[in-house]
Amino acid sequence: MRFRNIAKRHHIGKLMSGQPEITNSDYKKSLLSGLQLFQNVSPDDVQALLQKCDRCDLKPGELLLSPGEKNENVYVVLSGSLQVHVGSTDSPIVATMEAGECAGEMSIIEDRDPSAYVIAAEATHLMVIHKDVLWDMVDVSHDFSKNLLVVLSERVRSHNHFIAASIGDWKKYEKHAKTDALTSLSNRHAMQEIFPREIKRCMQNGQPAALVMIDVDRFKSFNDKFGHVAGDRVLSAVAKILQNKFRPRDLLVRFGGDEFAVLLPDISQSEAMAIADRVRQSVSGDTESSDDSLIQIPVEISMGVAELEENGSFETLLKAADQALYRAKHAGRNRVSN
Repeated sequence: MRFRNIAKRHHIGKLMSGQPEITNSDYKKSLLSGLQLFQNVSPDDVQALLQKCDRCDLKPGELLLSPGEKNENVYVVLSGSLQVHVGSTDSPIVATMEAGECAGEMSIIEDRDPSAYVIAAEATHLMVIHKDVLWDMVDVSHDFSKNLLVVLSERVRSHNHFIAASIGDWKKYEKHAKTDALTSLSNRHAMQEIFPREIKRCMQNGQPAALVMIDVDRFKSFNDKFGHVAGDRVLSAVAKILQNKFRPRDLLVRFGGDEFAVLLPDISQSEAMAIADRVRQSVSGDTESSDDSLIQIPVEISMGVAELEENGSFETLLKAADQALYRAKHAGRNRVSN
């Protein structure tokens, strides 16, 4: 897809193909009234300036405006329609401009490149108003100026709606995404859904449950020294070891950053402490002897263990395990605390 180069220019003295140059004021006004920028504009006020405008034709799918390409014209759709895409030409259509509407005015007002891709949805015939002519029309016609302000305000409002909708979609996506892309473990959003449900089940059945919070020791320093690629390898390696060392029924998630959490149903605190210590030793040994050249140095983890109390909840269990992890970190790291 290429950017439209308006090499063939047609004089706008004929506003409609096949019509002789307009002389009747009422007829001219009826033609202009269908164009958003020219509603209620006296034809006599802008007739001389219309003679300076051009026309162009676009084929279906032809690109008119593009980010990174300077624009100096406002394009008024005389027939056909245009589609607007943000980000890429393959992105969803965010707006359609029908006959009478215009495109390109924002980049001229802001004196910057277009912010979106504008493409012909079908064979489209356009009036081309150069920016110098646009400002001359503003000077000679109060109604034209008012119409331009209306177009700009509608465009800003449309942009705000699009941004708000995009933020809303992003938040919904973030909320409903349940898998961590790096480790393929469930993520914190999934944890907030499945952990409370499992805790409730354990309480109803009179079973114990323990939560283990896990933190990779000195991970920030590792990242700073070896880079984020090596850091990602470490997190992936640790995640794989955790998956192998805990039971399939245990609920393991990447809590965020360099932290993991695992809920152990039907396990007491003393049992969880023993399991956690075995896992801690496995992480250090397995990552140190790994064939991965990026993590040949020992990797250590600290772990905090808490047991579900009678009448406890996910929130109280999480807080207790987090406090236990804090104690492990401040007691020297590479250890398990409760």
